[in-house]
Amino acid sequence: MRPQPTHDPARGQPQAPSQNSSHDKSPDRSQARLFILAAILFLSYLCVAISLPVTPLFVTQTLGLGNFWAGLGVGSAFLATILTRSFAGNFVDGGGAKPAVARGLALYIAGGLVSLGAGMLPSLPWAGPWAAFAVLVAGRLLIGLGESLVGVGVIAWGIGIVGPQRSGKVLALVGAALYGAFAAGGPLGLLLLDGIGFAGTMAVGALLPALGLLAIRPLTGVAAHPGAKRPPFRSVLGRIWLHGAVVSLQGIGFAAIGAFFTLHFVHESWPFAGLGLTAFGVGFVLVRFAFGHLPDRIGGLPVAMGSLAVEAVGQLLVWSAGDPTLALAGAFLTGLGCSLVFPAMGREVVHLVQPHLRATALGAFAAFQDVAYGLTGPVAGLLADRAGYGSVFLLGGAAAAVGFLTALHMRRTLVAASPPPA
Repeated sequence: MRPQPTHDPARGQPQAPSQNSSHDKSPDRSQARLFILAAILFLSYLCVAISLPVTPLFVTQTLGLGNFWAGLGVGSAFLATILTRSFAGNFVDGGGAKPAVARGLALYIAGGLVSLGAGMLPSLPWAGPWAAFAVLVAGRLLIGLGESLVGVGVIAWGIGIVGPQRSGKVLALVGAALYGAFAAGGPLGLLLLDGIGFAGTMAVGALLPALGLLAIRPLTGVAAHPGAKRPPFRSVLGRIWLHGAVVSLQGIGFAAIGAFFTLHFVHESWPFAGLGLTAFGVGFVLVRFAFGHLPDRIGGLPVAMGSLAVEAVGQLLVWSAGDPTLALAGAFLTGLGCSLVFPAMGREVVHLVQPHLRATALGAFAAFQDVAYGLTGPVAGLLADRAGYGSVFLLGGAAAAVGFLTALHMRRTLVAASPPPA
């Protein structure tokens, strides 16, 4: 009997099950679809990346507010992502990855436009800095909600294309697209800020995901699991919380680079302030492309342990640097170290749960990283006010070291629980 077509809710038309119910039989075709999806993600995520270095400068220099508020302005987007990861995971598992990504990109556009409004308010005589800051935070919250849907949706889409046995590669490629966007977005954001101001930069940030939204329209989605029984979210969380804790500790170093590297260089009167995220991103992407296969080949925990050790060294180098060259080298090492922690631990998470719970589990897992991103900004801002910008990177190095010890504990526990060889 010939199979009946299924309905893709993102495209509004019937499709054959062979296109929408499982990953492609042809490895070359699967690879091509995955790389196209990663390229679209890179283009769209520039919306987030260009805003990272310019937001703290807008808050401190244009609005005249302190480092705590600069950190909160950056971190508010990550806070929104934290609070909506569970929603995003359930949406992807039940409604499909492609519709989730489409809605997330639309929220990127809305967030960019609202942030554009924040950039225009300081020129109005009746609008004070707090009004502009409130509108900025509203735009950042929309971007954070969009990131929740886009991030989980693209990962689930990619795993649906190539299969769970290659989930480590999917996570590595998705991360390469994200952090490649950070590498390009840092200097691009500062260049746009100098040329067309904060409002103009946010306008560009709204345009990029609009292009991504158009680009995903012809792509085939993957099957959802709308009728599957789902355990309570806390049950899923209980399975993966240690994996999430490792990723959270790793994320503090990246958040420190994203929120305070530029301010650190400006405070020290060093050149090349916009190259911090670039140095981080280059190291990150190099490792993802050269060694992205390692989690699938040797397991997630050994890869995470080595990565966290390198990140700790990089953060301590930024903290102790007496010149911009050493600080940029530390940012590069931080990127090398951060690169494979998420796919390494994410691979373990994928194999802990049933297929219809993958997006939910990955959403909970990613929320731990979001916690690091969301809390590091304001907490590190308070620390910077009292002990200087360098102390922020000392905190990042200490967090990576604790992450290494946590992964080591998990590794030893796993080895102890394994049955002895026959």
